[in-house]
Amino acid sequence: MDSMLLYIIDLFGTAIFAISGVFVAGRLKMDPFGVAVLGSVTAIGGGTIRDMALGATPVFWITDTTYLWVIITTCLLTMIIVRRPKRLAWWILPVCDAIGLAVFVGIGVEKALIYQDSALVAIIMGVITGCGGGIIRDVLAREVPMILRSEVYATACIIGGAFHTMAISMGHDSETAFLAGVFTTLLIRLGAIRWHLSLPTFAIK
Repeated sequence: MDSMLLYIIDLFGTAIFAISGVFVAGRLKMDPFGVAVLGSVTAIGGGTIRDMALGATPVFWITDTTYLWVIITTCLLTMIIVRRPKRLAWWILPVCDAIGLAVFVGIGVEKALIYQDSALVAIIMGVITGCGGGIIRDVLAREVPMILRSEVYATACIIGGAFHTMAISMGHDSETAFLAGVFTTLLIRLGAIRWHLSLPTFAIK
């Protein structure tokens, strides 16, 4: 995939995930520092874990501080803008999270394939990239991470990552494979939000 296009999409996903972190911080009435922390870990937490696992050091936001400036700017603008509406619609946070999730899974798969050639590892790296930041965010917010709930969340990442790697194995170019994975993840996650789809739970009586 074209490196510049992937970079732009990566920055877009960073901004979207930062927004979802700000929304959680706002719901919990955190101070500006808390907002910045949640926005930051949500945006770059998963990618940081991915880069460390792949041995891509130093991690991406250390070598390119544009990510940090995007996060800072996004957090500030979101804090200013969301204070004006009377009430945020219930679907704004999960939809923003779904967009960021889909983009980050695609980026994680794409980057993993640069460093190694295992489709399984690439899918796992996609899941980590998409879900890692959200897990850290939810733990800091003292909530059960969404990936551990019964909602269709990590499953959407796995299926999207599988579509991405299968498209490449079938001979499609990286851009087509990337878009196939991203849209698959996004459609599944949006469908789960819209129709409240969930996986069966495990319980010991």
